Amino acid sequence: MTQITIGIDIGGTNTVMGFVDREGNCLAEISVPTREHAEIDPYIQNISRLLKAELAAHADWQLMGIGIGAPNANYHRGTIEEAPNLAWKGTVHFCDKLAEFFPNIAIAITNDANAAAIGEMIYGAAKDLRDFVVITLGTGLGSGIVVDGNLVYGHDGFAGEVGHTTVFLDGRQCGCGKRGCLETYASATGMVRTMTEILCNSQKPSDLRAIPNNKLTSLDIETALKKGDELAQECFDYTGKILGLKLADVVAHTSPSHIFIFGGVAKAGDVLLNPVRRYMEEYLLPIFKNKITIQQSGLQNVNAAVLGASALAWKELEK
Repeated sequence: MTQITIGIDIGGTNTVMGFVDREGNCLAEISVPTREHAEIDPYIQNISRLLKAELAAHADWQLMGIGIGAPNANYHRGTIEEAPNLAWKGTVHFCDKLAEFFPNIAIAITNDANAAAIGEMIYGAAKDLRDFVVITLGTGLGSGIVVDGNLVYGHDGFAGEVGHTTVFLDGRQCGCGKRGCLETYASATGMVRTMTEILCNSQKPSDLRAIPNNKLTSLDIETALKKGDELAQECFDYTGKILGLKLADVVAHTSPSHIFIFGGVAKAGDVLLNPVRRYMEEYLLPIFKNKITIQQSGLQNVNAAVLGASALAWKELEK
């Protein structure tokens, strides 16, 4: 029998479910639209039916546990709470509902950035590390913080919201309702906002001027930078400065040995990471200087969200 866990990545658009062995091999994968399920109960029923059908087709698999990564997930309560990009409002007791279909199976849930940190710990570049931080750079900015080998959840299950720490008082409006949050500057959408401001405030030539503001992407900015676009370089440098500044604060709180950058924006590589490294070192308290490694995640080219969720289940089984 092959022991497996199921990793479920719940996104605002799609839900991806993978069947993963102990070595991190995804043996099968299923995807369903999240948005088509306005109510939570039919959604749970549908994904449970699909999961059971896949398990029934593989008699040699032994299901050990289920891990879920979702926005606004609370590990302590097994809930999804007030997730802005999901149709199910209020507090959803997700683990309890799923357990009705999978009794006597270990089930755990956490937010997607925490799942990425656990995935990094079990399958990625943090296998031998005890103190590290994972920063996920996508539409927003998420973070998972590991101290002494344990993910930091805090007393209420929501610790680690680095993306919603303040960079500038009364700064850019954030989707969370606050202003000046880090993710409004250091994320794919934050970079587009920065690039738009740079283009408006400069007369220098740039190929990016030919792209309408509502069509501009962070990948467009990266492509322009690699072609020598001076204003795109300015955008990456500014983004690196803001992120480096806030990572220096993170280091002061938890003193990690490594910081892993994950997500679509991170795929830019050193054109982003070099300014982040430079500015973080500039803003660090002297006792921390030249001690922290910043690098890309070791899970860049796999379905890291599913692996991270499955790793959460393996982690629970260890307990």
